[in-house]
Amino acid sequence: MPLLSIAENIFLGKEPARLGVVDRHAAHVRTRELLATVGLDESPATLVDDLGVGKQQLVEIAKALSRQVRLLIPDEPTASLNETDSEALLQLLLGLREHGVTSILISHKLNEIEKVADTITVLRDGSTVQTLDCRGQPANQDVVIRHMVGREMADRYPRREPAPGETVFEVRDWTVHHPLHADRQVVKGVNLHARRGEIVGIAGLMGAGRTELAMSVFGRSYGQRISGKVLVEGVEVDVSDVSRAVAHGIAYVTEDRKGYGLLLDDDIARNTTLANLPGVANHGVVDEGREFAVAEGYRQQLRIRCAGVHQPAGELSGGNQQKVVLGKWLFTQPRVLILDEPTRGIDVGAKFEIYSLMAQMAAEGRCIVMISSEMPELLGMCDRIYVMNEGRFVAEFGANEASQEKIMRAIVGAGTLQ
Repeated sequence: MPLLSIAENIFLGKEPARLGVVDRHAAHVRTRELLATVGLDESPATLVDDLGVGKQQLVEIAKALSRQVRLLIPDEPTASLNETDSEALLQLLLGLREHGVTSILISHKLNEIEKVADTITVLRDGSTVQTLDCRGQPANQDVVIRHMVGREMADRYPRREPAPGETVFEVRDWTVHHPLHADRQVVKGVNLHARRGEIVGIAGLMGAGRTELAMSVFGRSYGQRISGKVLVEGVEVDVSDVSRAVAHGIAYVTEDRKGYGLLLDDDIARNTTLANLPGVANHGVVDEGREFAVAEGYRQQLRIRCAGVHQPAGELSGGNQQKVVLGKWLFTQPRVLILDEPTRGIDVGAKFEIYSLMAQMAAEGRCIVMISSEMPELLGMCDRIYVMNEGRFVAEFGANEASQEKIMRAIVGAGTLQ
């Protein structure tokens, strides 16, 4: 319930009470204990609507734990978490197992499944493909992937031969204040550049300011008291609202495709053309024939699996929904594409297709800025990686020098870029 507090969400329907009156003090004390268990440092009075997607996920897990469960079914619990928080959650599941709690973990992150699972059941197209017993020996990820996608996958990431050109996108001295707490800076004097045909990554822990940076650049969708400059092809541009940002060739694929990326009740065709309605309109009126043709073209190009472009977006799988969001922004003909957690919550096969689309877009000369909490993804796809911590860029690595160890070392304070 976004407009209720964390404590109210956790105890919704089972509020602690004395003499028929809700005991808010008891609820807040217990909420602090639960939040500490899942590693979330927030006030119990904070509205859920003021939390990011990852923190909302942790509140959900805390809510489940508050019910003294015997069977816990976490569905993609780490999809919105960085590696540190994901590891803490996996240790939590292992601890619950020691206390007799059974967990059915649904996840596309095979390294996490491998770490905690006693057995692995692989589903494909609604049917059980294989069940593997991991108690005797660890599961082989290649075997799991073969069962998941129905074929061997020689590479996790498409092979690329990057040839970056001139600088297309620049952010200079970008500073953003929190939308509710004007005295709190969430982005602090960030400088970023991306060249034509380049994929630039941004790594960092949850709360580092990555999404806040992206959203504030994209039409000031986040924050207040924003200062700094955005340049496209060397010219300063006005990104004071979303329509101006889009007009200057900037597109943003949100981390929350269901909440901000799609109209789930509307069809694929309408979602595909939504960001560029003039492109399918005559004299201000949408031409449904042109809209259908555009949507059908992207359906084929992006290999969106659906019954047709008139199918509601909410009926698609996560990977196919993400392709619809990509199609929507590709129809605006962007020069700069900011991808925020582009493969969150989608399976291995769909991830490879998204990576291939990114490689294709880079080859066409677009510059891509990718935010991801999965370090192997950043290392496998990016030509350069910025590391963000507490609102600042603290390090920058080229593809040939980056490693998980170097990135984590920079995050904990060993490196300083600004």
